[in-house]
Amino acid sequence: MRIRAKLTLVPTVLAFFLALPVHSEVTRIEWADLIDETAQNYEDPFVELTGKQLNTLRKLVRLRAQQEKGGSSPELLDQLQVDIEATEATLAEEGVDANWLISQRWVVMERREKAGTAANIDIDGMIVSLGGFVIPAPRDEDGSQMAYIVPERGMCSHVPPPPPNQMVRLHLSDSWTPSTFYEPIVVTGQIRIEPTQKEMLVVDGTVLMKAAFTMKVDDVQTFGPIQTSEEASTNRERVLMGRIKATGGVIRDD
Repeated sequence: MRIRAKLTLVPTVLAFFLALPVHSEVTRIEWADLIDETAQNYEDPFVELTGKQLNTLRKLVRLRAQQEKGGSSPELLDQLQVDIEATEATLAEEGVDANWLISQRWVVMERREKAGTAANIDIDGMIVSLGGFVIPAPRDEDGSQMAYIVPERGMCSHVPPPPPNQMVRLHLSDSWTPSTFYEPIVVTGQIRIEPTQKEMLVVDGTVLMKAAFTMKVDDVQTFGPIQTSEEASTNRERVLMGRIKATGGVIRDD
């Protein structure tokens, strides 16, 4: 089945404000503009499976791996074979070609990885404005103040990092530093396709930050930290989204 890879985003600070003091050459972009659309269409036979079928297929892979590993008693090996045949039969009864799907899993994984890393070359080198949530980062090797901007609050700590083409590594000036994790901001500067991989400590532990883009930030528009309590955070985000709408921003809910 051919699908179009889709990034699931919650309503967040994903656009720009008409009130920003920008020059005529600045282009206001959205997160979707960072993605190479040509890499988003690919064959993924696994999307047609139910959750139960996927779990059964995973079970079959584990059983076969255990069988290939060997080292078990003849009795355990006999039981493994029985379990494998029963699992294969279950999938076959539902019309699932287990052997073919298992052979395709690395192919599909490569396609998914390409979809998540492919960057839009049309914006490479442009002066742009982009809104999102900031993650403070250690200084670069040359001493530059660094940070990341992501499209959804909580990414890289409470939830996994976004795909590389949905993360931008920011080169900040010393005139501004983030006051907290996930402070909502709009940054303006030159964006480049420049893949980076940096391991850093965030809220829940060490995370590999893989970004497809870098930006040399010339201007930062901040909107204050979001409170930590669940109710306060919800109310704060509602107010924030209202301000975005009032100033001409666009909120995406893809």
